[in-house]
Amino acid sequence: MLVGYGRTSTSEQQAGLEAQERDLRAAGVEKLFTEQVSSVAKRAQLEVTLDFVRAGDVLVVTKPDRLARSTVDLLAIVARLEAKGVALRILSMGGASLDTNTPTGRLMLTMLAGIAEFERGLMLERQREGIATAKAKGKYRGRAPTAQRQADKVRRLKAEDVKPMEIAKRLGISRASVYRILEA
Repeated sequence: MLVGYGRTSTSEQQAGLEAQERDLRAAGVEKLFTEQVSSVAKRAQLEVTLDFVRAGDVLVVTKPDRLARSTVDLLAIVARLEAKGVALRILSMGGASLDTNTPTGRLMLTMLAGIAEFERGLMLERQREGIATAKAKGKYRGRAPTAQRQADKVRRLKAEDVKPMEIAKRLGISRASVYRILEA
């Protein structure tokens, strides 16, 4: 059975997830698992996928970085798949099945993962440089704290004798944020 896994880091990347789903379905995937979570967070659907696959199945992903966060992580996932008798296919390689049971297949996979990790590192470096430049020009202040945007509402509700726990619940912020705003 062809089993697909797709992932994007955030819910704002819906189009990217839809493109992965489209490509995986076009590749003949019969069972598809997807999630929108950072690769550094717990990837619940990846675990479900890895538990679901059986000997003889093929796990299909669009790119190595959709499956793993690093070369080490990718090789650990491949080892889990191999232990179950499951093959891995990465579509960004032209749809060719990558046989991770052969030395050549493992080398190709390791090289691809290393290149993907290198690209990610370069992208993060450029992002940090861009943020530093914007900060130096006074054009970047970072994301505004969610709770602080609602400080007026917090104070108004407190003036109406609403308990901090209820304020937090109504505004969708943490109780600690309510106390921080009230103490400021």
